[in-house]
Amino acid sequence: MTVQAKRIIDDAVVRKAAKPGERLLDRAFALAFKGLVYAQIWEDPVVDMEGLAIEPDSRVLCIASGSCNALSYLVADPAQVVAVDLNRAHVALGRLKIAAIRHLPTYDRFRRFFAEADHKENREVYDTLIAPHLDPESRRYWESRDITGRRRITHFTRGIYRQGLLGGFIGLAHLFARLYRIDLSRVLAAATLEEQREVFERELAPVFDRRFVRWLTDHPASLFGLGIPPAQYTVLAGDERMAAVLRRRLEKLACGFSVADNYFAWQAFARGYDRRPEASLPPYLQRANWETLRERADRIDLRNANLVHYLEDRDATSHDRYVLLDAQDWMDDGQLNALWAQITRTARPGARVLFRTAAAPTLLPGRLAPDLLDRWIYREELSSDLTARDRSSIYGGVHLYELA
Repeated sequence: MTVQAKRIIDDAVVRKAAKPGERLLDRAFALAFKGLVYAQIWEDPVVDMEGLAIEPDSRVLCIASGSCNALSYLVADPAQVVAVDLNRAHVALGRLKIAAIRHLPTYDRFRRFFAEADHKENREVYDTLIAPHLDPESRRYWESRDITGRRRITHFTRGIYRQGLLGGFIGLAHLFARLYRIDLSRVLAAATLEEQREVFERELAPVFDRRFVRWLTDHPASLFGLGIPPAQYTVLAGDERMAAVLRRRLEKLACGFSVADNYFAWQAFARGYDRRPEASLPPYLQRANWETLRERADRIDLRNANLVHYLEDRDATSHDRYVLLDAQDWMDDGQLNALWAQITRTARPGARVLFRTAAAPTLLPGRLAPDLLDRWIYREELSSDLTARDRSSIYGGVHLYELA
């Protein structure tokens, strides 16, 4: 990793005004965040697109993460999608997906590479069909070695969704489940929502009452694998023990939606996507959208950059859709106001901003300067509806603001 890439992450994660112990935790998280974190993004793009109401002239700015949603937004036919990310591994993953969309000959080949992501021939597919079309930086990333000494592209021969920080965390959770004699596949085998709830109450809920689990989750570092930095851990926990909060979030994931329609549940309980032809998949991986993605792939631009720094270099009234994921949970008041100053400056009339929070309420009132906040209308009713229908289930709130 270059010095510049390291500084981008440190500047965003390490709180300048934090106490020494908190800054140490921030630096530990920043170190963990420098590799691949999310092979799949954990925000529901269907909810996003409904809230954003993307139109043909929309210029969408989002945080890339695993690029699943950035690519899925192309289905809504925007003029442009710009995806930025602090993490060069995420940018390399997004560019790999774009090159594959452009140059793989069939949908079936694309699906085997990214939806199943564990076939031995994927290495040869990369070498012959994708690598020649990748930018040098992304190619260096995928062809360099990981800590096991294997080329990173072999993640796609061993299951990409089992790799990275989150993949490792979910794998560890599966190990604990086996130790407690819990079969997580029973959730996915349930035929009805009622059966899903029965499995959750019988198999999963009691785990959060175990003394070791309560002790472990009381430590902020225990959730680094979920991509949750110390600042967000505090917001997520609130006045409760973290085990109680995690139980509620897992309950919604396991019981709130039919597992047949929820690929997030498959990622959590099977460490991959359902492989049946009718499987629930992100929009960019669905057969019906393959030709659309190929036609519109040139509309997406991925960059390794800080979101605020990117906006500082943009013209006024140049964007009208913004997706911030949960990044604001990481920010102090100074960073939050700097971000919204640039969003407000670059926003076109009618612009929309969508973001998520670990806690349920929107975090802007009382923190954002009144002259900025007063420019935006909070779509409270729609935000509540989007939160209820977000299949990823791990966030307290989905929030939508519209430029007044």
